[in-house]
Amino acid sequence: MPSRWSGRDTQTLSAVAMSALLLTSATKHFDDPAFFGPVVPDFLCRDDTGEQSNSPLAVLSQDEWVALSGLVEAGAAVGLLIPATRRAAAGAIAAMFTLFLAGHLDALRKAYGPDGTPAQRRAHTLRLPLQAPLIAWAWSLRKPARR
Repeated sequence: MPSRWSGRDTQTLSAVAMSALLLTSATKHFDDPAFFGPVVPDFLCRDDTGEQSNSPLAVLSQDEWVALSGLVEAGAAVGLLIPATRRAAAGAIAAMFTLFLAGHLDALRKAYGPDGTPAQRRAHTLRLPLQAPLIAWAWSLRKPARR
């Protein structure tokens, strides 16, 4: 039996679902920033204590990076909901999730280091592979919907 759903309907539903996921994540950035802190690579984090030198990329503190990424996710979520900006927003989201791989790899490295705990190992071992379907999902929203 043929479906009554068009390709456009399916893509819209998919965009709304990803938007909801991003808005939920953006909210969590502000409600529980410690959840995202370990995923911000150290070389991006400014150290104002003077205990270590800052890399040229360390322009924000860890908390500021978490807040900024939450704002970017919220903006991207809105972009997905507007058909005229969906393609650009989806491409930007795919790029963002790809860039997040560096943070997930750094968190995984730290979790398996001397200061890592079994809970951190488990959490970051599970979080890293989740990026692949998120990247693929975002990328799929770039394609024009079939009528």
